[in-house]
Amino acid sequence: MRTVALIDYGSGNLPSAEKALWAAARCLDTTFEIRATADPDFVARADRLVLPGVGAFRACMSALTAREGLVEAMTEAVRARGAAFLGVCVGMQLLADRGLEFGETPGLGWIGGEIRRLEPATHEAKVPHMGWNTIHPLRDHPLLRGMAEGEHMYFTHSYAFHPTRAEDCAADVDHGGRFCAVVARDNVAGVQFHPEKSQAAGLALIQRFLEWTP
Repeated sequence: MRTVALIDYGSGNLPSAEKALWAAARCLDTTFEIRATADPDFVARADRLVLPGVGAFRACMSALTAREGLVEAMTEAVRARGAAFLGVCVGMQLLADRGLEFGETPGLGWIGGEIRRLEPATHEAKVPHMGWNTIHPLRDHPLLRGMAEGEHMYFTHSYAFHPTRAEDCAADVDHGGRFCAVVARDNVAGVQFHPEKSQAAGLALIQRFLEWTP
């Protein structure tokens, strides 16, 4: 049995994310235990971790660090044991060195970069970036394999991840200018869009994450 810790820190679309994880797991042969939790012991031992996030970078980071032992448990699982990790929306942004929303706030620093406000080059591209948009893979990655040409995912955000290393961006998206839609390094990945709201395409990505063995 594989264990999946859906990190519950009071932020994010937790019920929808949990429902999507179970829906994806039922399509696979492997047995999973999926738990929405802030229990450091379970998180530290989990095979896979999912960090959701909705709202502002600073508020989400503060909520995460306020849960005693949670960041340490995540670090033990992901950085020390090599458990697969997926950050979603702000959960992806928290991987960066810092966020610039409402002032500068340190992030987890697992993938170098910073979170900056979207500045589209055209007036037609509104902020927040909200709705369906096309993902453009930039390199091979297990989470993107089998993705159909012109695959659409659902976005809702005003800030974007700018990685320090270009190779850490696995896919981008165009909204009045290109920005990173998927970051990935080793066993850590993050998506700016919401796979749990992206219908069949999002469910397929979650399935690939559950099968991923970095």
